[in-house]
Amino acid sequence: MQQERDILDSISTGVLGLDGDLRVTSLNTAGEAMLKVSEGRALGLHARQLAVHSQDWVECLEQIMRSRVAVTRRGMPLTVHTGQEIHVDMVVTPVGNENDSGLLIELQPVDRLLKISREEGLLHAQETTRAVIRGLAHEIKNPLGGVRGAAQLLARELQNEELAEYTQVIIREADRLRDLVDRLLGPHQQLQLRAVNVHEILEHVRNLILAESHNAVQFVRDYDPSLPEIPGDRSQLIQVVLNIMSNALQAAPDPETCVITLRTRSRRQFTIGTQLHRLVCQVDIIDNGPGVPEAIQHAIFVPMVTGRADGTGLGLAIAQSVINHHGGLLECVSEPGETRFTIYIPMGQDNA
Repeated sequence: MQQERDILDSISTGVLGLDGDLRVTSLNTAGEAMLKVSEGRALGLHARQLAVHSQDWVECLEQIMRSRVAVTRRGMPLTVHTGQEIHVDMVVTPVGNENDSGLLIELQPVDRLLKISREEGLLHAQETTRAVIRGLAHEIKNPLGGVRGAAQLLARELQNEELAEYTQVIIREADRLRDLVDRLLGPHQQLQLRAVNVHEILEHVRNLILAESHNAVQFVRDYDPSLPEIPGDRSQLIQVVLNIMSNALQAAPDPETCVITLRTRSRRQFTIGTQLHRLVCQVDIIDNGPGVPEAIQHAIFVPMVTGRADGTGLGLAIAQSVINHHGGLLECVSEPGETRFTIYIPMGQDNA
């Protein structure tokens, strides 16, 4: 029996059991996360108490109980007790017999399926971009090395110091281009995974931003104190958070008007790309700036894409690469007045 329960709790589909009176008899972990209620509190509740103001849901269940015919509904709107509306694909199957009847309900959030598709596209785009950059880096760095070496040889032959200054310019520019290519490739060192406290990382970067802005930036902290430590590379994660917060500060019209919200949560049975994770750490970094220009929102994590005239467009590309190496994902949703970057990192070292 315990093994069957473990199997139910390990799948990403919400599974809900109802008796003949449409009262809850069981609810797996994915269903708890979806309906925003624990199994302990849900047991014995009527279906209408799980999805308030959702009359279509109750009428559908009552009809299936009468007809004893399995039904599939797409995009069923449900309003959970917190007031949040979700849309689910629902499969309802009658179980038992006339004397002991009930319903088995499978729930799959529509927005989750869209999210999986979007994340798959984003991860695939990141892999394609990295492959193109690696190829370009090879083609650029080889001739750069030749140019630099030739400039060094020429500098040794020149007697005129004024002319030698030109060779130094060539060498410096070759080095600058080499460094730019290295930054395009992103961090190439192996992750130094340790148990890290995500709140300590956020507080460390918060203090850096406060120092840079002379304590002008306002911070709102909404931390989940129950979050355990996660496997991560502290220095690289600090760089990710610093890139995001620095962008928020630079985008603000004035540091005094900049408000940054830091929020942490845990997510259960959460899918990143195509992989289901039992537990994921979610970090939201939200600012009240002008937002990311709509024209570049779809390519915000692509190297060299930036909304600032003096920007390189590398910070967010590197941040995405670091989070990907941790087995996670970095997302952005932006509109004027609110830009939210969300970091997802699995709380299991095997995923990194």
